[in-house]
Amino acid sequence: MAAWIWLRCLFGPSLHRIHRTPDLNRPESRASRRGWTYQPRSLEKHTDSILSWASAIWSLSYYSSPLLLCYLYRKGYLCTSKLVPVSQYLGTVLVCLFGVACLRGLGRWRNPEYLQFITILDETRRNHNPSNKRKLACYDFDFSYWPVDFSWKEVSNPKFSKAGVSLLKPEPKHRGSADGMLNSVRTLPCHIVSYLIAHSFGRRMLYPGSVGLLQKAMRPMLQQGQARLIEEFNGQRNKLLACDGNEIDTMFVDRRGDASERGKTLVICCEGNAGFYEVGCMNTPLEGGYSVLGWNHPGFGGSTGVPFPQNEANAMDVVVQFAVHKLGFQLSDIVVYAWSIGGFTASWAAMTYPEIRALVLDASFDDLLPLALKVMPDSWRPLVKHTVRQYMNLNNADQLCKYQGPVLLIRRTKDEIITTTGPEDIMSNRGNDLLLKLLQFRYPKVMTEEGVRAVRQWLGATSSVEEASVYSSYEVDDDWCVSVLQSYQTDRETLFPWSVGEDMALEGRRQLALFLARKYMRNFETTHCTPLPHSEFYPPWRL
Repeated sequence: MAAWIWLRCLFGPSLHRIHRTPDLNRPESRASRRGWTYQPRSLEKHTDSILSWASAIWSLSYYSSPLLLCYLYRKGYLCTSKLVPVSQYLGTVLVCLFGVACLRGLGRWRNPEYLQFITILDETRRNHNPSNKRKLACYDFDFSYWPVDFSWKEVSNPKFSKAGVSLLKPEPKHRGSADGMLNSVRTLPCHIVSYLIAHSFGRRMLYPGSVGLLQKAMRPMLQQGQARLIEEFNGQRNKLLACDGNEIDTMFVDRRGDASERGKTLVICCEGNAGFYEVGCMNTPLEGGYSVLGWNHPGFGGSTGVPFPQNEANAMDVVVQFAVHKLGFQLSDIVVYAWSIGGFTASWAAMTYPEIRALVLDASFDDLLPLALKVMPDSWRPLVKHTVRQYMNLNNADQLCKYQGPVLLIRRTKDEIITTTGPEDIMSNRGNDLLLKLLQFRYPKVMTEEGVRAVRQWLGATSSVEEASVYSSYEVDDDWCVSVLQSYQTDRETLFPWSVGEDMALEGRRQLALFLARKYMRNFETTHCTPLPHSEFYPPWRL
């Protein structure tokens, strides 16, 4: 029996924090929910430090392996006579590390807190009932050991699918069969290079939060943020299984029991390319009193996989299904909120689940390609275009135009990330293009050449005073604009695109264009990475 417990400690997960005593009765006060950092004893502490350094060295070796292999090849070390002694040294090191791991298991075995934790984990794996899950939720540990709380198979047809959910794709160019075959052979090198770029540094440049070294550096901050969500807001951590096999790390804060009506609305948060729910945009609606569901991209935090568009959409799909079928929210009670690159999964969710209440996109862009071209050499332009369209096609505007519900776009006026020239040139902000594409789709008769010119002038304003000056210079009558839109909505089919403005004078179309632009977009005078205050989190305009 003792040997079995030692083995469980040897191969068990790392324990980081104890949020509360597992047998503490509820309801408890907020003060009593304060946890404490797990304190390993001397043997466990020192052996764990050695293994952590070994893991860090392995990560550095992995990411620098191409350069390291080139160096060894030039020095003539990649031969049998050199590799055999090296393999012997590596074998010795591995044996020593295994011995260190055995000592760490012994140190854990002597710690009553770890023994209690590992007993609860084993019991939860055998019987994953609500009582055991509440006890397990009192601990913060390696999330790969957390049992699955919800699977896509529970609500979907459990037919195996490698692709997963559907994505919008560029329309293929029509060619003859012979021409298509020749073109495939001619472009084969480009396909190979694009694949290598996308699956090596390209994906890591686009989603730096998936890099293991960055996550290790941020680990103390992430653990502190997670402790705050669980201990101060009674957050519930869950593991979701997506249709591609990836495990998605989520955090849910339930406010339905509060007196405020906002708690009945669930805000699903989609983070940026280096954002985690522990410290990301989830805090904005949380401070506003909403129920909130945050999740980490594949490869971020406790989530597994890599954040390619297909995996991102698969993850978002299981998050929405979890909110509806497990948490008990209606789609009409859900608002999807995204920051930066999270606009891709948010717009995909709005396109796929059109019944959701609203969509809020903060500091998002219309298409990844112009931003990718900005940071790469001009000579790489054809290769970058092919790589983005084939493997990283974040076509937010195309997906957004498939959604019929209320939308709010938040533009950072000093944004330095999604501008194609620089933060001083506000007209290069790709949020402008996202707004124009949405308005041109929904109101094509209003967004004629004159309407687009008026909106561009309004978008080019560098301050709120200048913005108001442009608006007043066109003598926009808000009441008249509302009455025109309401009369059109009453008399006709309300699905977009609308033909309102078809028989309208030039001045009327300009007024409507500016009125709609100001309703669909709000400016926030700050940079890209500044957290959005909850006072700036507005529900989208609804006619």
